[in-house]
Amino acid sequence: MILSPRRALGCPAKEAWHIKISLTLLDVAGSVALLLWGVHMVESGILRAFGGQLRDRLGGALRNPFKAFLAGLGVTALLQSSTATGLMVAGFSARGLVALAPALAVMLGANVGTTLIVQVLSFDVVAVAPVLVLLGVILFRRGNAAPRDLGRVLIGLGLILLALHQFLVLLAPLTTQPILRTMLGGLATHIVFLVLAAAMLTWAAHSSVAIVLLAMSFAANGALPLPAAIAVTLGANLGSALNPVLETGMARNPATRRLPIGNLVNRLVGVLAVLALFPLIPPLVTDIEADPARIVANFHTAFNIVLALLFFPWLPLYARLLEKWLPARVDEADPATPLYLEPGARKTPSLALGHATREALRLADVLAQMLAGLRTALHENDRRLIGQTKRLDDVLDSLSTAIKDYVVSIETARLNEDDRQRIARILAFTINMEQAGDIVDRNLLGIASRRLKRGLVFSPEGEADLAGQVDRLIANVHKAASLFLSGDESAARTLAGEKEVFREEESQAIAAHFDRLRSGNINTVETSSLHLDALGDLKRVNAHLVEAAAYPILRQHGALLPSRVRRRTEEAATKH
Repeated sequence: MILSPRRALGCPAKEAWHIKISLTLLDVAGSVALLLWGVHMVESGILRAFGGQLRDRLGGALRNPFKAFLAGLGVTALLQSSTATGLMVAGFSARGLVALAPALAVMLGANVGTTLIVQVLSFDVVAVAPVLVLLGVILFRRGNAAPRDLGRVLIGLGLILLALHQFLVLLAPLTTQPILRTMLGGLATHIVFLVLAAAMLTWAAHSSVAIVLLAMSFAANGALPLPAAIAVTLGANLGSALNPVLETGMARNPATRRLPIGNLVNRLVGVLAVLALFPLIPPLVTDIEADPARIVANFHTAFNIVLALLFFPWLPLYARLLEKWLPARVDEADPATPLYLEPGARKTPSLALGHATREALRLADVLAQMLAGLRTALHENDRRLIGQTKRLDDVLDSLSTAIKDYVVSIETARLNEDDRQRIARILAFTINMEQAGDIVDRNLLGIASRRLKRGLVFSPEGEADLAGQVDRLIANVHKAASLFLSGDESAARTLAGEKEVFREEESQAIAAHFDRLRSGNINTVETSSLHLDALGDLKRVNAHLVEAAAYPILRQHGALLPSRVRRRTEEAATKH
């Protein structure tokens, strides 16, 4: 005898119905998670494949507000994340690389761009979901990075469609329940509450697309009255502007908050205007379209287009008001403070690694300053200069620590093989620049201090020799920085060849040192010893520059031998 679920559980009808509701809501939560994961896969796939190109295109369009609007629309249509677009343009705006008005135009375009996927998904396209997932898996299983990224995007789109279809299946039985229909119908009279609740939900989910799609699904099944679905859509638009504001809320400079706050105020004004006219909105949209899901999608798009049309002509004035409201903080720049390590970009590896690369280049600039100070300290009697140059090592250590902490905090789940190689190069560059600075601080500047304390003066030949070596080292610092960016194998071989140059210079200096020892000149012997120590330390600094920039590239191209020392078996084979 087969028992019914009700008898098997020993539950009365009311309790069985509650259990059914709970299980259904759990399934709905799973579908929401699937939808969010699909949106995340689309975003991460596009960023991995085209993140650098999108950023460059966006940066190039920021000189003209209309082009900036179109660029924001296009980039967000691909990423399906206005937050990611906002992080890109916020980085430009915060560093003063773009005026505030074009940056605000980008955000208007981004707000329109994020509605396009909603428009596509408002049609019944679930039949193509299995095909998208199948094609995505086939591409993802290929070895090359580009097909894998495209496969990730297709799988994400397929998961979004499957999640929406699952919504429809799960909600259909619930909409027939009188109690539930009465409860959801009552929400239509609490519009402001729905807007605020949807805004908080969007902030928590980090996706306005997911919340709008949820409202569409509820409206399509009759689980949510149309006025309530429109209110949820308004809340999703408001909530998507909260994340950038909260992420920059602790920034020291108020100027960095202009763009996110400007975008939030833009959305808030639009939401308040719609709420003021809300009784007119549902009848108006139902006269244009009968399908509830399409109504929600059309309202979402129309809201952002109208908002963009209304705000676009006033962007220059709006930007001036924001600049007056949030004036830039005028502080003496602290060289030890990172300039490019934006916390919000860590969820997007292509952006975060770009920021870390720019910050790492500052290490080369600081090291070059230290070497320039060393060059002067080796022949001038200036204790203050030695102290100032030593303090630059503290700047180098502070920036190095910040870069390493930032890089290791990037979400590993979003890293591909190229990202991991870039991280390895950034860490190698950072660590070796820091170690080179330590040699300058502790050893070379110590030599300058000892020379000054003992009242010694290098010979004109020795002084010119050291100055030439330091100049060569400064040039190598600049070469290492350029190589760190370009990754050129030929340039890497050239920089690696500098080790042999410094080795030969040291050998010649040792020979000259012994000649001076035989001459018996005590003062010459003392300066000669300092000269020899300095050349050895300069050679070590150069070795760190080669290790920082040249060796990682040569290793990647298989052009670096595991050891320079010939093995005994190889020597024996050569002799025979």
